[in-house]
Amino acid sequence: MEAMSPRTEPRCRTLSIHVVTWNVASAAPPPDLSDLLQLNNLNLNLDIYVIGLQELNCGIMSLLSDTAFEDPWSSYFMDVLSPLSFVKVSSVRMQGLLLLIFAKYQHLPFIQVLSTKSTPTGLFGYWGNKGGVNIFLKLYGYYVSIINCHLPPHMANNDQRLEHFDRILEMQNFEAQDTPNILDHDLILWFGDMNFRIEDFGLHFVRESIKNQRYSDLWEKDQLSIAKRHDPLLREFQEGSLLFPPTYKFDKNSNNYDTSEKKRKPAWTDRVLWRLKRQSQTDFHTPALSAPFALFLRSYISHMVYTISDHKPVTCTFDLELKPLVSAPLITLLPEGPCTMESDLLISYCLAADFLSSAWDWIGLYKVYIDISDIPETEDQFLLFYYSNNLQSVVGISKPFKIQPFSFLEEDPLDEAQPQI
Repeated sequence: MEAMSPRTEPRCRTLSIHVVTWNVASAAPPPDLSDLLQLNNLNLNLDIYVIGLQELNCGIMSLLSDTAFEDPWSSYFMDVLSPLSFVKVSSVRMQGLLLLIFAKYQHLPFIQVLSTKSTPTGLFGYWGNKGGVNIFLKLYGYYVSIINCHLPPHMANNDQRLEHFDRILEMQNFEAQDTPNILDHDLILWFGDMNFRIEDFGLHFVRESIKNQRYSDLWEKDQLSIAKRHDPLLREFQEGSLLFPPTYKFDKNSNNYDTSEKKRKPAWTDRVLWRLKRQSQTDFHTPALSAPFALFLRSYISHMVYTISDHKPVTCTFDLELKPLVSAPLITLLPEGPCTMESDLLISYCLAADFLSSAWDWIGLYKVYIDISDIPETEDQFLLFYYSNNLQSVVGISKPFKIQPFSFLEEDPLDEAQPQI
């Protein structure tokens, strides 16, 4: 083991982040979520998926089963994304709330999960049917907080929604002494079923505006938009333009707004917000030229094709431009010599000078999941991962390499077979 050489000045890089929020109303995953995950969009080369669900099935039998096994939604996303070289970085669940983060494996040495937190706000702050879940991480050296929330419903409870929003924010305290307050984090992504409604306008006017795609007629009475005009802290959270139909409330298994006796008024309950510390809160479409950390909105849309819930899912795709504060992994790994299934695998690795190793660290060997249609090689490829017990994260990954299934034999002049390694 030896210290690594001095690190070169890092260049700016762009990470594409796809955020999903969906109140699934206790439904099981549908057979195909390609549209939701934008798997058929050839213009996207995503690096990170951030997936927040609300109202997962949280009956007692479901919770007991999910404690022992992955819940059906987590398993579904892992089955779909793993073959595309994504790895689940972290997850946190509080009753019906679930937050998942997946990243391309190349980014794992530069992602450190610092904390996960659940903040219940239901039943006087003791019940987790409402509230927020948070994953706090370091991404290429920058502090990032990701929050999935479910706020109180009904038109008359707007003040309670705003109170819960503030409470979730206040409760995001972290024990580490060198960890900044959440409002000092470089990026906050906050999304979920926020349950904000459209005030004043009657049901007929709202439905006619939606039918004629006059969404701008409804914006001024959107409760979240009104609150942002009066609350300085909430105003710091940005949002894309609502150019899609209100995402609530639909009859299940249809695209028809509520036809029950209650005939609830449609509303944009499902939202994605963000707050940047290192960029001025002016126009998110215009980058600060000298900013080493900037977020740009690529799309903010709903997905009407899914009908399993009374909510439509909403996705937000960003480009995060940053100048890495950490440009080299703490561990460099590589296999030594040709690798075969018949011989021990010899590994060499180098540690950064500031890395504190532990006897509980371990190195794992994993198969690379690659779309064979994109790569002509069909032989299995493998990766080495170095996991740090102190940092509770992967701190080094090797380049993909092959392990031959058997040694090749050569005939010697005396016709005696000799293994050639």
